[in-house]
Amino acid sequence: MASNSSVEKVTERTKDTQPSVLLKSSATRTVPSTLVTIYLQMLEWSEFRPAYLNYLDGIKVMRLETSDIAFYRFLYNSVGKPWHWCERTDEEIEALLADSGTSVHVLYVDGAPAGYIEMAQCTEGRSPRFYSTQIVYFGLREPYIGRGLGKHLLSHGIAYAWNKGTQRLWVQTCNLDGPYALKNYIKRGFKVYRVEKQPMPECYLE
Repeated sequence: MASNSSVEKVTERTKDTQPSVLLKSSATRTVPSTLVTIYLQMLEWSEFRPAYLNYLDGIKVMRLETSDIAFYRFLYNSVGKPWHWCERTDEEIEALLADSGTSVHVLYVDGAPAGYIEMAQCTEGRSPRFYSTQIVYFGLREPYIGRGLGKHLLSHGIAYAWNKGTQRLWVQTCNLDGPYALKNYIKRGFKVYRVEKQPMPECYLE
């Protein structure tokens, strides 16, 4: 488990490898030569520090209750394309939406889908086994970044996972993700437990 001081050091180190972000023109972003992947976890509900928006006029979060592949692909592409998310096939999308351990929650602003958080619950360990939940994907569409919506959506997802009986909540982020991602996770109570570095995969350099 990383200490607070080590978390601060990780945050500082990743600034050097974080690509410059131009929210209105993400195609111009420079991809760094090193991929830095940061793993974070939350082991107790008491570690959670929620940050919900105070004024919710026109803002709501709803769980996606239907296996709508086209809608999911719209969310995935519109949220993830600026951050180099890898392509998912229709078969993969269909399988994850049919999985009882998967939950997808969509943020709406004035009726428009603004972002989403996808979580997957599974069991870990041998004996005794326990429930673990991964935040698989989380993000906003570009027009909605920088308005406090990310911390609200993340808080919703964390609360949902704990209410569903998870005993460990974890997520991974990297220096290809949005500029606020790591800070948001840490402020909500996640702690860094592993950092990995490797040469940037070719698929991200194309």
